[in-house]
Amino acid sequence: MIQVTDLHKSFGSLQVLRGVNMQVDKGEIVAILGKSGAGKTTLLQIIGTLDRPDSGRVVIDNQDVFALSENELAAFRNRHIGFIFQQHQLLPEFTALENVMMPGLIARLDERELRLRAMDLLTQLGLQDRVEHKPAHLSGGEQQRVAAARAMLLQPSVILADEPSGSLDEQNKKDLHTLLLDMREKYGQTIIVVTHDNELAQICDRQLVIHDGTIQF
Repeated sequence: MIQVTDLHKSFGSLQVLRGVNMQVDKGEIVAILGKSGAGKTTLLQIIGTLDRPDSGRVVIDNQDVFALSENELAAFRNRHIGFIFQQHQLLPEFTALENVMMPGLIARLDERELRLRAMDLLTQLGLQDRVEHKPAHLSGGEQQRVAAARAMLLQPSVILADEPSGSLDEQNKKDLHTLLLDMREKYGQTIIVVTHDNELAQICDRQLVIHDGTIQF
């Protein structure tokens, strides 16, 4: 499903990734652990095609993603990869419903169908009464659920989550953990989570530790 081979990445003289190799099977939930500055987020951004490695390969669904042109890569990312960020990255001027619809609007899909699909996801997440609220009027847990709905809108094969529980209280953390398991159960999605949260790591199928720029098995 996801094959990462000999990834290297430096920022100036700082070598962050030093030959990362990993494989994630379809439907797996994998946690990536490590100290701050170990390269977890850099690795996730490269797998998600938000950044390019200096060298190495990332293959997703049999597609060597960095062999694509920039336009092809953007289209692949939009349709195949969903992102859940710690700070949610919701657009402040749009409602919860509009934020969830955004990946589909970018892909120029039918707006009526997108609205129905987004409404269904928000209802599943208990946000049916908050769909017209903008992010500033949502709690942190509500914003995180909106971000999760947005990530699921196009039913991507891969979900990448960067410290998704970092800003949540205990109840919302538990709700998020349940949500990730439900997403895998309902849609068969492959999920990679970067986290410092041991509880979240323990619900994952595997834990990988990044240390000194490489994955420690």
